[in-house]
Amino acid sequence: MMIKTAKPLCYPKLRPHSILLPLVLLLSASFSTAQIEHFTSVTDEMLISPPTGEWLSWRGTPAAWGYSLLDQINTNNVDQLQLKWSFALDDTGAIQAAPLIHEGIMFIPSARGVIQALDAVNGDLLWEYRPAPPTEEFINSGAGTRAAVLPANAFAGVGRGVQKNIAIFGDMIYAATETASIRAIDARSGLLVWETQVADPTLGYFYTAGPIVANGTLITGITGCDRYKEDVCFITGHDPLSGEEKWRTSTVARPEDPGGDTWGDLPLRFRAGSDAWVAGSYDPEANLIYWGTAQAKPWARVVRGTDGDALYTNSTLALNPDNGQMSWYFQHIPGETQDMDEVFENILIDVDGRKSLFKMGKLGILWQLDRETGEFIKATDIGYQNIVNLDPITGKITYRDGMIPRIGEELDMCPSTSGLKSWRAMAYSPDTSAMYIPITLNCELARFGPTERQLGGGGTGPVRRINYHHPDSDGNLGELLALNIPSGEVKWRYRTRAPFNTAALTTAGGLVFIGDWNRTMSALDAQTGDVLWQVRLATSNQGFPISYSVDGTQYIAMPVGTGGASWSGSLPNELAPELHRPRNGSSINVFALPK
Repeated sequence: MMIKTAKPLCYPKLRPHSILLPLVLLLSASFSTAQIEHFTSVTDEMLISPPTGEWLSWRGTPAAWGYSLLDQINTNNVDQLQLKWSFALDDTGAIQAAPLIHEGIMFIPSARGVIQALDAVNGDLLWEYRPAPPTEEFINSGAGTRAAVLPANAFAGVGRGVQKNIAIFGDMIYAATETASIRAIDARSGLLVWETQVADPTLGYFYTAGPIVANGTLITGITGCDRYKEDVCFITGHDPLSGEEKWRTSTVARPEDPGGDTWGDLPLRFRAGSDAWVAGSYDPEANLIYWGTAQAKPWARVVRGTDGDALYTNSTLALNPDNGQMSWYFQHIPGETQDMDEVFENILIDVDGRKSLFKMGKLGILWQLDRETGEFIKATDIGYQNIVNLDPITGKITYRDGMIPRIGEELDMCPSTSGLKSWRAMAYSPDTSAMYIPITLNCELARFGPTERQLGGGGTGPVRRINYHHPDSDGNLGELLALNIPSGEVKWRYRTRAPFNTAALTTAGGLVFIGDWNRTMSALDAQTGDVLWQVRLATSNQGFPISYSVDGTQYIAMPVGTGGASWSGSLPNELAPELHRPRNGSSINVFALPK
């Protein structure tokens, strides 16, 4: 196992309803330079097995590998990569974009609901969908109450305005909004087709992750579930043609549900959390979708008033996409008490003939489950956390002595509430049988405080933080960790002073692409971890890089942007103060080999 460190760089509850809108009804500002004339409708079959060079799902395919079959750019020539074009994105909110590619067109989500269609070869703008700015009052469209506005009393939760991913299916682009609605945009023109209000934003609900499409159903998980209310978080399935809701599955066990007693005697109004704020994966053979849920709220058990498992928080849920019925669940950290999310991406890999699901949460434990049954197979602790003990045989988690928070008492914990792993997705390469995982090496001294137990109260619960470098970090915040699958053995580690702020991207050219807070985009040899190419961009590399091809040319696209929670603010500012990033400059940057 090798540890490689970066060197200094020298560069040469509203009732759900749908609003079907005429395409000429300009309730939202849509700018179109030209109608896209040649557009092939995207089918279920195309999503499952995309045409060569296309990127039709937020992680490439429904299995979420984050892997491209393209190999024109490889370890022998990647050092020749050149910027081909770039396009500025909005700086009105955090950028964590996951672009899609279909027939030479890039569809890219930006902050605050903006979606743009670009020529993927030269970056020309084809159309832009820009929702009307949020106002204090709802606008009556004549077809019902329109969902694109944000009431003044809507809770401005962490992440509101982020639009991580969009979905493509049929002739439409689908998005989930900061106002807890789902939109369908005509992929040819960029005009709004329908919008469905799914939840009430005045209760705190909003979306940060977009939908996926599985077996013809549009599926989305809600967030903004930390405030006390007479409702709980959920995942919904919708008809992609009309927006009509087909089913709704709660991600919190209600008092009358199986598992309801795991919240003790807490009434429904005080069962908060279990947000589903990262998009799911899909296995067409099993006809199951896999979705992660977040921790219970408030974070500390002593603050929220329950010592039980609090189902279905911090779990992986397997649901039937046709009706939302739960096939199985696996709770990774029962009764979690320190904001250690397990909500992130689910990667579907067949290992030695066994259909498996891999995921990692903030604690840095890589889980392997049987994706047909939910049976525990294996767990690998990468060794940086000091909070729990893991039984590698059973997968059972127990808290270490003194690691359950008490109100007002200082707790020394690794990782911090930012986590070792977060939304920056890991990627799998079948060529090396390895998982490539962006890690942030950090710890914190924490004091958890009380909160009010009343409707509208709750939240995460206050935490006073003193961040510090992980003792094993050598002063670095960023680590790209390569783990063998399924053994869990470390192949190599690559470390940087700045944290990594993007997902990993692997390619059949033997490469791993990654980007950091300090503006640096890197290409590494997937087998050895050697840095083969680097470039610095306008601001933080931030989002989900992709690879695609048009007319025989392979491209690498990297989003950059600002905004974000502590992983993008307090951690680098406090622990790497000599580094600086511009406060604007969000863009998408596309690279290719010289002709």
